[in-house]
Amino acid sequence: MQPVHKSQKLANVCYDIRGPVLEHAKKMEDEGHRIIKLNIGNPAPFGFFAPDELIEDVIANLPAASGYSDSKGLFAARKAIMHYAQQKHLPNVAMDDIIVGNGVSELIVMAMQALLDNGDEVLVPAPDYPLWTAAVSLAGGRAVHYVCDEEQGWFPSIDDIRAKITPSTRAIVIINPNNPTGAVYPPELLQQIVEVARQHQLIIYADEIYDKVLYDEVKHTSIASLAPDLFVVTFNGLSKNYRACGYRAGWLILSGEKKHAKDYIEGLNMLASMRLCANVPSQHAIQTALGGYQSIDDLVAPGGRLARQRDLAHKLLTEIPGVSCTKPQGALYLFPKLDPKVYPIADDQQFILELLQQEKVLLVQGTGFNWIAPDHFRVVFLPNSDDLIEAIGRVARFLESYRKRHGSAE
Repeated sequence: MQPVHKSQKLANVCYDIRGPVLEHAKKMEDEGHRIIKLNIGNPAPFGFFAPDELIEDVIANLPAASGYSDSKGLFAARKAIMHYAQQKHLPNVAMDDIIVGNGVSELIVMAMQALLDNGDEVLVPAPDYPLWTAAVSLAGGRAVHYVCDEEQGWFPSIDDIRAKITPSTRAIVIINPNNPTGAVYPPELLQQIVEVARQHQLIIYADEIYDKVLYDEVKHTSIASLAPDLFVVTFNGLSKNYRACGYRAGWLILSGEKKHAKDYIEGLNMLASMRLCANVPSQHAIQTALGGYQSIDDLVAPGGRLARQRDLAHKLLTEIPGVSCTKPQGALYLFPKLDPKVYPIADDQQFILELLQQEKVLLVQGTGFNWIAPDHFRVVFLPNSDDLIEAIGRVARFLESYRKRHGSAE
């Protein structure tokens, strides 16, 4: 029999959040080992559950949710999303400008498939949420990574963005609040990005899935609200703000000047129709989620569980010799740096695998987020305080042994 090979379109597609190290972790679990998993932002296993009123609405509407909905989503769900867009000051948004999807992940892939021809380029942040780079590659495009500057609070470098633009550049991706760094971009910086997009006629894709997961009274600004004359596609959903990852309820919003994008929008609508619709039961949670009590505010407020765990994880990590970390202002992650003089790492995936084997803690290496050097890793701070102390204690023990093995102990 001839071997069956995967498509060449997958040659540059990588998603290390659920990659080879996770496969090794699963084998270890099958052998009876207990693995502490800090690799994925999945709130439910750590006791963060969807609000009761969302669950109740899904249950109450389940008998009427057996059929397909409109390909763009239920009327009530899209109406609620439109009202939310108005609250965020997104310009020129009507019901037809909203598509509900099976999570934002499906919609990101759909948006790239509808846009890109072979060789088209999209500016994507480094580090990024790796699905963006994967979706661009899968659609035949080329992800060009602009650097976010750790010395400047992980804010995008405008100079680097400008330097990376070519005649093939079609769009720029903004992840704000950022995964994996937790940076939240101020309006002045967003305005500079808007000006670059304006000068070069770029589409702006804004991933705002963490727009309510904010600490220290930081405010979130939707970049679309600053760009009424540009075509902006904004992504959001229930997964993080409402701890409902498994519901797979996300949406995209088309805003701003859309006349010149009619053909692209037609392509998006075509792809939305081809998958018939997003799953209907979870769509019934959207109106209640957006219009109801925002319990996330309690979790991120000073003294709230997420805020406490962020502060604890940051303190524990930065107490380890040779480890530094910019404190995140949003999202669910820390992205600490390992001083290369103390930790001379050539292959950070191998480094993370050794950590897993030695201490049974699962993290994701920085290059898994398309970071440019093997000197970072991402930590999810969703576990409760006792588990965080245990997990980061194991990381500290591994790093101590690493320093001893490489002659860099302090």
